[in-house]
Amino acid sequence: MRIGVFVVAGLFPGQEAGRVLTNAVEWIVAAEESGFDDAWIAEHHFMPYGVCPSPTTLAAVAAGRTTRIGLGTAVSVLSSQHPVALAEQAAMLHHLSGGRFTLGVGRGGPWVDLEVFGTGLERYERGFGESLDLLLDALSGGSVAADGEFFRFREVPVVPSVRMRPVVACTSAGTVGLAASRGLAMLLGLHVGDSEKAALVRQYRERGGPAAGHVAAGVAYVADSTGAAVRELKEAMPSWLGPGLAGYVPVDDRPRSPRDARKYVDLLADIHPVGSAKHCAETLRRTAESTGIEHFILLMEGLGEHRRTLANIRRFGAEVLPLLRG
Repeated sequence: MRIGVFVVAGLFPGQEAGRVLTNAVEWIVAAEESGFDDAWIAEHHFMPYGVCPSPTTLAAVAAGRTTRIGLGTAVSVLSSQHPVALAEQAAMLHHLSGGRFTLGVGRGGPWVDLEVFGTGLERYERGFGESLDLLLDALSGGSVAADGEFFRFREVPVVPSVRMRPVVACTSAGTVGLAASRGLAMLLGLHVGDSEKAALVRQYRERGGPAAGHVAAGVAYVADSTGAAVRELKEAMPSWLGPGLAGYVPVDDRPRSPRDARKYVDLLADIHPVGSAKHCAETLRRTAESTGIEHFILLMEGLGEHRRTLANIRRFGAEVLPLLRG
């Protein structure tokens, strides 16, 4: 089983965004020291849910502070940037980290980012497949050209070159089909329980996808007892998730139903490793057995305080990881 940390860099009340980003690097360093396999970094814009607009930049800083741990993006939003520019960044990180970098990409949402960055709602709605194929071409180790609906340019060499296969965030049948047809592993989100994960894996196989190293995100907090862990997480997380989730602004002002932060925390605490060390290990084993997924990236920052996040990472490494690997 492969266990990593998932860094969202959430902005809790009273915190300063620059300090949160500095803390996030410290979390990744602590994860390496505590035995985690990798660290994956989220991308968000214009909201307190996550204050890292460039996960590749944060991964580059972390690469310079670490020597062993894998680094990835979960995810780089493909709908709001140029696929070839993203491939160039991924190639740089591959070479500068000694091959430790994995690119995770996703379609994103119909958010105001599309307006600000000028990519537009049309590319989000029907251009993800074209963007993904152009990214794959640019990561194939040679040159790239385009003659599609959204991208048209002459052949150019990709410098530096790299051969890399990204993972794809999948939340719909359409995206599962895209990932399966291209032989790319899926990245499944925080809100997906075991039965939904298993269903997505079945869909992937039914659509011809190969045996792939899918990745699942989760929330993790280890405490002396499961009751204490759940209680502390429920006390802390809504103050972040309430304003954070409200920060998603649709580009076309379409109405959206806000997610109830407290109910969302209830769900996260129920389906993810939140509890005693034994409970956390059993939860991850149960998910692996029911879904076939054996690579998990865990959000450790749910209590909102830097020192408590560091303590959570270190305790999980000391008490839970040995149970999973023994």
